[in-house]
Amino acid sequence: MTLEDFSHLDPANFGNWPVPIKGLIILVLCIAALFAGYWFDTQNQMAELVNVIQEEDTLKKNFKRKQLKAASLPKLEKQLVEIKIILDELFNKLPSDAQVDDLIRNISQMVLGSGLKQELFEPQYKGQREEKGLYVKLPVKLRATGDYHAFGKFVSDVAAMTRIVTQHDVSISTSKKRGTENRLTIELTLQIYRYLDEPTKKPVKKKKRRKK
Repeated sequence: MTLEDFSHLDPANFGNWPVPIKGLIILVLCIAALFAGYWFDTQNQMAELVNVIQEEDTLKKNFKRKQLKAASLPKLEKQLVEIKIILDELFNKLPSDAQVDDLIRNISQMVLGSGLKQELFEPQYKGQREEKGLYVKLPVKLRATGDYHAFGKFVSDVAAMTRIVTQHDVSISTSKKRGTENRLTIELTLQIYRYLDEPTKKPVKKKKRRKK
């Protein structure tokens, strides 16, 4: 097949063209059609397919994450119930405002009952601090003298109380007086935690009406 064969072809009489030339032209047209289809349609579909695959991966990851949360939800709900029970038990160990004075008297009696000589027992009401709107800290300064066993008994008695009372800034020194070599001077701060019955509210100032 030469170029001369193409020069004698009549475009208006395609049916009489030689079979090899018709086959070649049909092949070229098919290739052109495939290329045009790829250029104008297929490559866009492939790009969309890539986006769909990426979106599918994202949805799978989100589904797995939500599935893990759903699977752990009963366990978390059970833990929440347990935490609420523990919090209720702890709050029951905190005195209300009306019970603080009785608690302070009980601690003072423990000092004497343990064999310590009380030199200072000072509840510092002005040093009260509210913590996170749940409870109030009330420090009590204590200084007492006695032997080591009396001090140990007092500490254990305070730790065994049904109320929560913590001990801070503990300082122990020996007595310098004659005949009292075995006596110790103990200074510490007892921290009482008072249950906050109601949140503190600032008083609302009423506007005075002007007289006409």
